[in-house]
Amino acid sequence: MRLHTRDVSQDVHELGGLLGDVLSRLGSEEAFEAVETLRAGSIDYRRGKTSSRNEIRDEISQLSPELAGHVARAFATYFELINLAEERQRVRAIREGTQEGTLDDSLCATAETLAEEGADPETVQQVLNDVCVVPTFTAHPTEARRKTVKAKLRSVATLLAELDERRLTDQEQARLERKLESEVAGLWETRQVRKRRPDVTDEARNVLWYLENVLFDIVGEVYDELDHTVGEAFDADVPELFSFRSWAGSDRDGNPYVTPEITAETLERQREVVLERYRDELKRLSGVLSQDGDRVETGDRFDASLDSDRERFPVIAKTATERYPDEPYRQKLALMRVRIDRVGDVRPGGYGDADELLADVTLIADSLRQNGGEAVVETEVDPLLRCVETFGFSLASLDLRDHQENHTTAIAEALAREGFDYDSMDEDERVELLSDAILQDESIIDLDPDGLSDTAGRVLTLFSETADWQREYGQSAIDTYCISMTEEASHVLEVLFLADQAGIVDLPGYCGLDVVPLLETEYALSGARRIIGTLFENEAYTAALDARGWTQEIMLGYSDSNKENGFLAANWSLYKNQKRLAEIASEYDVALRLFHGRGGSISRGGGPMNEALLALPRETVSGQVKFTEQGEAIAEKYANPAIAERNVEQMLDAQIRARYESLQRDREEVPDEWSNLMDIAADAARDAYRDLLGSEGFVTYFEQTTPIQVIEDLNLGSRPASRSGERTVEDLRAIPWVFSWTQSRCILPGWYALAVGLDAAIEDGEIDTLREMYEEWPFFRTTLDNATLALARTDLEIAREYATLASDDLREAFFPQLEAEYERCVELVTDITERDELLEREWLRNSLGRRNPYVDPLNLLQVNLLRQTHLTETERRALRLTVTGVAAGMKNTG
Repeated sequence: MRLHTRDVSQDVHELGGLLGDVLSRLGSEEAFEAVETLRAGSIDYRRGKTSSRNEIRDEISQLSPELAGHVARAFATYFELINLAEERQRVRAIREGTQEGTLDDSLCATAETLAEEGADPETVQQVLNDVCVVPTFTAHPTEARRKTVKAKLRSVATLLAELDERRLTDQEQARLERKLESEVAGLWETRQVRKRRPDVTDEARNVLWYLENVLFDIVGEVYDELDHTVGEAFDADVPELFSFRSWAGSDRDGNPYVTPEITAETLERQREVVLERYRDELKRLSGVLSQDGDRVETGDRFDASLDSDRERFPVIAKTATERYPDEPYRQKLALMRVRIDRVGDVRPGGYGDADELLADVTLIADSLRQNGGEAVVETEVDPLLRCVETFGFSLASLDLRDHQENHTTAIAEALAREGFDYDSMDEDERVELLSDAILQDESIIDLDPDGLSDTAGRVLTLFSETADWQREYGQSAIDTYCISMTEEASHVLEVLFLADQAGIVDLPGYCGLDVVPLLETEYALSGARRIIGTLFENEAYTAALDARGWTQEIMLGYSDSNKENGFLAANWSLYKNQKRLAEIASEYDVALRLFHGRGGSISRGGGPMNEALLALPRETVSGQVKFTEQGEAIAEKYANPAIAERNVEQMLDAQIRARYESLQRDREEVPDEWSNLMDIAADAARDAYRDLLGSEGFVTYFEQTTPIQVIEDLNLGSRPASRSGERTVEDLRAIPWVFSWTQSRCILPGWYALAVGLDAAIEDGEIDTLREMYEEWPFFRTTLDNATLALARTDLEIAREYATLASDDLREAFFPQLEAEYERCVELVTDITERDELLEREWLRNSLGRRNPYVDPLNLLQVNLLRQTHLTETERRALRLTVTGVAAGMKNTG
């Protein structure tokens, strides 16, 4: 059966043609000719038909400012459209693979793998009970596109899907093609670059869109597939296996614009949205469940519940009875809609929490099953039941986050009012004071912010407000507090202390927050035992653990760890310290939930999620795993429902298989020789990476050869690009650091010093050992594969163009060094992986081959504009457009 009428080549060709027509008609013929000249010249160079890019450079140098803007916009828009064509191809591959039963990492494949491993039903049920996958959406500023642009692109994507999947008459096809042309024209005339920074509310609404419009709709389908694959194969009940959380509107680390008012607004908006979706679903069910009460036995429990609702709302019940005579399910659903309407309302009778709604939906499902309505339950009721389990009344629970220094400041100032000199205390004294204060009944500080610094006042107000939010929206709506830059046990106890003073914690017995240390520096990661061991032996903290079910969540920072230590050393440090954390948790009989602070780029922990989950140390796989999803990665993974469903399935497949494997063997058997070689490689790589960053003039070279200053002014997100405004690598946030190198096509954060490390390992062992490690050790294989992606996206010829922007002495000091390391990386990686080319995946090679000739002119135009010392406003707009265009072309920012 043919599922599709088009392919990616046709989509690319037609979209490119439409854009050319629009450019010629709405831009100018001159702009069209300039774009065609640059495009053809770039393709000819890539195919070896010309020996240099001089003609392209000459063409660019002659562009007027207005024409440069048209050219930048044309190539940027082209990539936005081509990204949609490739997204459509991904959907084709998913649908065809599903039809043919050939999809890897699917839930069907999960059941087959477990069966091949000889898994018994009891073990599979344990695995399902253990697994919980928690994607956590953040507002980190790595999304270069405006919301308006994204909306228009979704319209184009919808039209492509209709043209591809529907059987159309000639008239219908012509109508859709005209509509597609109209959308491309509208996209061309829409401003690409924001005139203002998105505020925090914008970012929260952006995350909310994916939850409301995509994820809410796919949850039931994922669980239906689980029930019909793993559940049926092993006669297992499928519990809740995944949920969603968010930092948008609640992450205060480095963002002064995230106020309590913003968090309260986010909580309220999320509740409004999810309740409206439930109301719509109940109305939909009312159209389905029209069973005649004279023909079905609804059951005593259902009848009692309906009678209770009638007593609660007698007037409304009378109206429902008159409207739906002898239709008990419709009457019940009408009264359930009233209860939804009154959640958070002053009027009585609303659902107290999501569990009450879940109980009513379950009651209807059970009653239908008693009447032989299993098919109706599976297709119509179960999807709603799964949504209520997953989204509750909060849609996505919020995590609070702030920097540890702010908590210390707030406590020191609040305690000073009570006669304590917290600043002069050493670590042991602070731990003792905080612990005693948490365990005693009386509060010792006043949370009133009057008279305190702005920082202290904001912190104390936040904890006071959090107590109110939990009372208003339920504890689960906002029950996690993450501490950035945790380096001591006292940093964790400070948050527990503040929560205690605000009434969020009342030990022993009640703890309304999971307190989550974020370990991101080498000092913190290597000191994990010092920090976590101290907490697990602390009377106050163990009381909190007891109240939270003896589960400790610990977040690992990939971004700053990489920026501090380099790609190889950071990955090895994270791997070793995950094992160390698992050992500590096991010693104290505490369940460990790791929270992986991953970004979209390879250097910030990105890469295929299912491979990353399978590469985790086996002893850390408790079944529970949490990770950040951010920036353009959210759109790539969750904008299209088919891709979103596939993404969730892959994560579940990886986690189910990993948890099953961990139950068979508690520890990962890694030979000492492999670990020793990794120690050698990581130490050498770390030294080389730090030598580079510490070299005199390197920061200046970075400034001169990347568009960092443009990126800082791009209005990507509400959070400032640097922590203090100083120009140092340490001060610069990881996102603009990676974004800048990606723009210059020298993706240094994803591979620099890898060759140095591997060469050091080879000196102490044969390369055959590294090949064996690649073949048999998931961690090493995933690390090299991810580095390969960064190497493949790097283009040193283009990077050399950016290097010409540096002063002669700096260029000669650094570029040959980067070039030599890159070339040695490519040589070693292909040797160890025993591949002729860097990329094994044909689709990725094709994608890069399709993109590179079109990214090159944007890079060269960007270099030309960066070289100029005085830009007009028109030229500055063109420069910003080149940044968004290259980001779209590389499908990556930071």
